[in-house]
Amino acid sequence: MTASMRLAQPEFWNRQLAERMAEMAEIRERGPFAHTSYINPLTAETESFYAATRYDEVVEISKRPKDFCSGKGAVSVPDMPEEALNFFGSFINMDDPRHARQRGIVARSFTPRQLQGVLDSVETICAEVIDGFCQDGEADLVQVFSQPFPLLIICDMMGIPRSEFETVLTATNVILGGGDPEYTGDGDPLEALFTAGMALTALMGELAEERRANPTDDLTSKLVHNDVGEDMLDPSEIAPFFILLAVAGNDTTRTAISHGMNLLGLNPDQRRLWQNDLDGIGPTAVEEVVRVASPVTYMRRTATRDLSLSGQDFVEGDKVVLMYASANRDPRIFDHPETFDVRRDPNPHLGFGGPGPHFCLGAHLARREVSVAFRQLLTRLPDIEVCGDPVPLQTMGMPLVGGIKSLPVRFTPTEPVGS
Repeated sequence: MTASMRLAQPEFWNRQLAERMAEMAEIRERGPFAHTSYINPLTAETESFYAATRYDEVVEISKRPKDFCSGKGAVSVPDMPEEALNFFGSFINMDDPRHARQRGIVARSFTPRQLQGVLDSVETICAEVIDGFCQDGEADLVQVFSQPFPLLIICDMMGIPRSEFETVLTATNVILGGGDPEYTGDGDPLEALFTAGMALTALMGELAEERRANPTDDLTSKLVHNDVGEDMLDPSEIAPFFILLAVAGNDTTRTAISHGMNLLGLNPDQRRLWQNDLDGIGPTAVEEVVRVASPVTYMRRTATRDLSLSGQDFVEGDKVVLMYASANRDPRIFDHPETFDVRRDPNPHLGFGGPGPHFCLGAHLARREVSVAFRQLLTRLPDIEVCGDPVPLQTMGMPLVGGIKSLPVRFTPTEPVGS
């Protein structure tokens, strides 16, 4: 099996980050596009895609949505069934004008000014989560911190009661678990995916109906009510947006925090630099965590016409997969790209997507979450250290998020700060 063919194999993605990125470097140096065959898990048929592995090509494709679109099939490698898009078909899977309309509605409520209350709550929620395990001395960081912290922020932002947190957590683990049996169980992974989507759809349907009748100051209320003359999301659009937010907005931050802690363990000199100057080093350190971890491993685009790019000919309908993790280590752009450098500047990484209409709408919130997470962890648990290998998701194919499901840590117990 050629190196490029291994890109589509679960074994490639179930390895540790450094191991798979070393192989990715070999693939990237063979050319900007790696033609890859795979077995579609939904149809059992052999299909193929072009993996865009270099920075310039990922950027160029991202800037050309009319040539490389998002709205044909899915942003995952296999096309999603039509019924699945009812759950997972928010604007990440759309092209203009539908994409521009929905993103525009959401963007009105997603500016730093509109989200100031949410941004302020990040500190409080982070402290609350650390309070829950700081006396234990050892823990699985994913279970006690990386997993609940960003999801609690999203649930509070949307107005979802804490009593429903486990429902949201279980469903999002299934959706982005990549078919890991720990989350899907022994049954059909596709059926588990639909069940999770239905659970979140039902939850948001009830909440949206309640907020139409009794609006509050949460994001759900803002999305179902409008100022004079402003468009708003249709009832059928609320749940897919929440699934996008709860899955993408939660799991990417969760993965960045988990990988970031492991990177600090592997690079003690960089940890010392950051820990000795949390405010000064923090901004560049957060960007470097996102670059090296690249939580979102890829997004797919589809060629809308016959065209050529960087010597590669595409025909209409070809699948082109933007490999963000590979682009973020392209030596043509980054000096010593395999080195984790918390002072790296400039750092034009693509960890929040490439330039263009699909750049991450919540990038400012994600940056705040990662920054606060490490500042509080390294302050309140100053000797926290990784004490075992991270356990990656056991995926069935190419995962949208290169997640860690377990990371053991130990630390000197401290007292909670809450009342």
